Amino acid sequence: MVKSVLMALTMLVVMAGYANASQDPTAPLGWQAPAKKYTTKKARLPDLQGIVCVERACTVILNNVPVELGGRVSGYTLTEIKDDYVTVTRGGKQWRLVLFADEVKTY
Repeated sequence: MVKSVLMALTMLVVMAGYANASQDPTAPLGWQAPAKKYTTKKARLPDLQGIVCVERACTVILNNVPVELGGRVSGYTLTEIKDDYVTVTRGGKQWRLVLFADEVKTY
């Protein structure tokens, strides 16, 4: 008799544990948690650190990585190299990265 009462009590405790884990007892009736929104992480625009040209071959330093024409870094493709700027593309959009700022302050 005592064994059956203990067994029934144990089963009741186990079942109550599963019931509490399935829903929040403090939530309003009929309430459902909102669906989680997944956002894609946007890659930051690469940092242009240098342009090195030897004869006709040029290499660009983007985010501390040497990249040649057509190369990729952080999801961006290097499409154009000039003396003082480069052009990178991603997803059909273009960005011009300038080597030096237009306004150079001298004191």
